[in-house]
Amino acid sequence: MSVLDAFDCTGNTAVVTGASRGIGRAIALALAEAGADVVPAARSADSLETVVGEIEQRGGDSLLHPTDVTDEDDVRTLFERVGEEIGPPDVLVNNAGINPEDALGKPETIEMDGYDRTLDVNLRGAFLCATVAGEGSVESVVNVASVGGLVGLPRQHPYVASKHGLVGLTKSMALDWAPETRVNAVAPGYVATELTKEAMENEGLRESLLSRTPLERFAEPEEIAAPVVFLASEAASYVTGACLGVDGGWTVR
Repeated sequence: MSVLDAFDCTGNTAVVTGASRGIGRAIALALAEAGADVVPAARSADSLETVVGEIEQRGGDSLLHPTDVTDEDDVRTLFERVGEEIGPPDVLVNNAGINPEDALGKPETIEMDGYDRTLDVNLRGAFLCATVAGEGSVESVVNVASVGGLVGLPRQHPYVASKHGLVGLTKSMALDWAPETRVNAVAPGYVATELTKEAMENEGLRESLLSRTPLERFAEPEEIAAPVVFLASEAASYVTGACLGVDGGWTVR
């Protein structure tokens, strides 16, 4: 197999959670461009409809199935339908994540509801999707963590806890599921999406973040999607339990 052929995902079926916008959408479209049939998952049917169309325009099969990753029945129904209508998933990308306002601040000010919801989506949801996928033929799981899964970030304690947990989960699952299934993670830095719009528009905060980033800019979603395709594909056939920083050098300092 040539190097370029190793990145070809033709014949694979992929499920990407949190795929209605931003990084998740970019990952879903990148996998479709690499040849995979891709099913994007998110809670809102309206937000998914456009992404399904974009995947199909790239030649891949897809389907519209709104899913709450924290609901076990929802997740099982999603994977059952994908298996019946497209084919058993070979790839799972756990991208669904939140960082809500009521989970931000100094530890003593954070509301427990915000803490619980953040852990529920970011960590429990990923675990649930992975374990359901692991009951089938999944060959590669890629978890979208964060630099906040590798280092501390001020005033983002539930988010950081969830992403550190996701990195640990990646390593533990890689041990238990080898050699049949590879489990890896990517840890993005700050990415230009709707979720970072406030930071990009706040000149002081923007300059502070850029000063911590050796490449001196935010990433584009496609720059996170490409490493995910690598980890999902046969190009990473000897990689498992790894967490790949895609952070512009944030964690180097």
